[in-house]
Amino acid sequence: MGVLDRIGSPADVRRLTSSQVTELADEIRTFLVENVSRTGGHLGPNLGVVELTIAMHRVFDSPRDTFVFDTGHQSYVHKLLTGRGDFTRLRKRDGLSGYPSRAESEHDVVENSHASTALSWADGIAKANQLQGRADRHVVAVIGDGALTGGMAWEALNNIAADADRRLVVVVNDNGRSYAPTIGGLAHHLDTLRTTQGYENVLSWGKKALKRSGTPGRMAYDALHGLKKGLKDVVAPQGMFEDLGIKYVGPVDGHDEPAVERALRRARSFAGPVIVHVITEKGRGYRPAEEDVADRFHAVGVIHPETGLPIAPSRFGWTSVFADEIVSIGRRRPDVVAITAAMLEPVGLKRFAAEFPDRVFDVGIAEQHAATSAAGMAFGGLHPVVAVYATFLNRAFDQVVMDVALHKAGVTFVLDRAGLTGDDGASHNGMWDMAMLCVVPGLRLAAPRDEDTLRRALREAVDVEDAPTVVRYPKGAMGPTIPAVDDADGVDVLARHDVPGGARSVLVVGVGAMAATAVEVGAQLATHGLRTTVVDPRWVLPVQDQLVKLVGEHDHVVTIEDGLVEGGVGAQVARAAAVAGVTTPLLARGIPRRFLAHATRDQLLDELRLRPADVVRDVLAALG
Repeated sequence: MGVLDRIGSPADVRRLTSSQVTELADEIRTFLVENVSRTGGHLGPNLGVVELTIAMHRVFDSPRDTFVFDTGHQSYVHKLLTGRGDFTRLRKRDGLSGYPSRAESEHDVVENSHASTALSWADGIAKANQLQGRADRHVVAVIGDGALTGGMAWEALNNIAADADRRLVVVVNDNGRSYAPTIGGLAHHLDTLRTTQGYENVLSWGKKALKRSGTPGRMAYDALHGLKKGLKDVVAPQGMFEDLGIKYVGPVDGHDEPAVERALRRARSFAGPVIVHVITEKGRGYRPAEEDVADRFHAVGVIHPETGLPIAPSRFGWTSVFADEIVSIGRRRPDVVAITAAMLEPVGLKRFAAEFPDRVFDVGIAEQHAATSAAGMAFGGLHPVVAVYATFLNRAFDQVVMDVALHKAGVTFVLDRAGLTGDDGASHNGMWDMAMLCVVPGLRLAAPRDEDTLRRALREAVDVEDAPTVVRYPKGAMGPTIPAVDDADGVDVLARHDVPGGARSVLVVGVGAMAATAVEVGAQLATHGLRTTVVDPRWVLPVQDQLVKLVGEHDHVVTIEDGLVEGGVGAQVARAAAVAGVTTPLLARGIPRRFLAHATRDQLLDELRLRPADVVRDVLAALG
């Protein structure tokens, strides 16, 4: 048996000898490469925190001491050290989550995968410990340098610094990357910390030099004072943290486990908040990841463990089409600029950045800032395209309403991974956007169904200069083109089934990626003697007058969407019809208002009864 095989709890980790700790680290890396290569998952971040996580469990006593990970995708090592060694179904139904999960273990507290939240959680837990007299407990928050680009993290630091009596340790896992190299002033600040030889060393050298020079006392004092002042922000920029009232320890080599232990024990000995600055290497110990400059190993699919190459190369997908079309638009429109929140490549802006480097702005993990900065750019005569995962737009809702829409700013939001994404669980399903955005005055939202309609929607969106526009599309491979057989004044008619003798008619409305399902539903309903019309509005918000007219021309309506059904597109169609005095019964099918556990998209479609046969049964039942 290896060392890892004998680890069932953190207590086992604390009993290891120093040589066994080294063996454990090697075994964990081997385990991660072998297992994550079979299932897919976040490989690079976890390879980088092996020694750090081991040291945390040797110094602190989880779950008595609380661990909070930000963003949580670097928690695989923590899972292994807390008795969760079965990775065979990682990120699959009934298997381990790819993030911390309270349902899995008492050692997990925050089921987070939206960045920059851990420090606020830690602040709240530490306050609760303090008020309830739990003075012997610590809260340890691990936050990557990428997550520190989020404004919420700095709001939390401001509050953490306000009370020097809480036992809170902030571990800054500094690897210079989030999805890509970390950007902004903080990154430069940490670079300085990472590369200087240290405040105390240089200050000691200055004292010795002044002594050897025979400088008179007052002059020596003034010189030493000036040296201290200059070093504070140049050689020792930890002063930025210390000025907040937070002690600073580091920087320390995050792959030197004994050194990390010493730093954490020193931090634990303080009675107040402490920052421990740990330098790590993302992908450590796995050569393909260490040599990769594009950070392909942040999150991987199923790969060959020896080479890191994918088993099945990814098919032409929605993001690729956006990546191509936005470059074409950029060539025609010099006013079009792009904004990303630390995800240049995942959202498809890498090619645009290569061709127009001065027209791409990576704001870090700061979606709120991205939205309001875009409003400012629009005021200045540009047309910003903000590309973000659908689930992350939730974080900027206030800015979309009050800064973009209120000011009638021509800003286009492109929402990647909208609808059901599956494997990453509740936090990553992009299911909230349509129900959330339908309340924004003036906003227009397009849900393209295929390549042609995605390209068309993008071109139409950037032509709108007096209101926000949104284009949303799903994750993954793109299906075949679904041509329209007719155009009903802006509403695409995808199919008509005129059944001889059919007594009743059904209008089937497919939203975006669910258009193919709608086509199949229409065909199956026709076999039951129903006359059907299948339509795709393309621009689904606000509801078009022509769609309301079509609703009134049919006996029954069913809408199918991959967003929240409560308050979603179907609900908006029903409301618009009611306002117009149209009383046609409408059945809305979509995602119920609940969080969805991690599973494949197909499994979720089955669970939510969004397959064509399910919808057909529901329509037939509604018709009696």
